[in-house]
Amino acid sequence: MDKESINYIIRYFSNLMTHDEKLALQHQMYIVKSTDNKAIKDMMKEKGWISNDPQILNLLKNSYEEFQINVAKRMMNETPEKVFFNNCPKCGKLARTPYAKQCRYCKHSWRAE
Repeated sequence: MDKESINYIIRYFSNLMTHDEKLALQHQMYIVKSTDNKAIKDMMKEKGWISNDPQILNLLKNSYEEFQINVAKRMMNETPEKVFFNNCPKCGKLARTPYAKQCRYCKHSWRAE
């Protein structure tokens, strides 16, 4: 599975993520946002936005990219009927969103089709 498809699945079908996966994603987001500021990082830890739960941290232990791949694969294996790709009928590339009606690559529009 390519990176574009993985990002698409996680962005538009995050409702299919487990509770722990959502917490790991939140943890990663806040770690990235607070890397340069110890005071902000400490405040985020205090509020529970940055996790210290070993189960959550284990999901991210190898890399964030591997976490994304594992989540996307799990979602595709467990709920393939709920994940759909909106591909351009002309060039076949992945549209920007599941409901887009114009290709960002070839500019083909399928609104009237």
